[in-house]
Amino acid sequence: MKKIVIHSGYIKLDQFLKLSDCVSTGGMAKALLQEGHVLVNGEKEDRRGRKLYPGDKVEVKDEGLFEVAGGEE
Repeated sequence: MKKIVIHSGYIKLDQFLKLSDCVSTGGMAKALLQEGHVLVNGEKEDRRGRKLYPGDKVEVKDEGLFEVAGGEE
């Protein structure tokens, strides 16, 4: 599992997908979500604006499992 550090209280799912290098554009994130290839905490997620908080786990088909980690402020 790869940890992705954020430096704010939360991050939106589409931004997280870009930060974790799963996609390079918002359009790619939208397509990935619409195809059902993203799980958040074990449940299928299709909302780009879904807020992720430290401790949340994101699984992306063919990319792996990621965990949101809080950074030092």
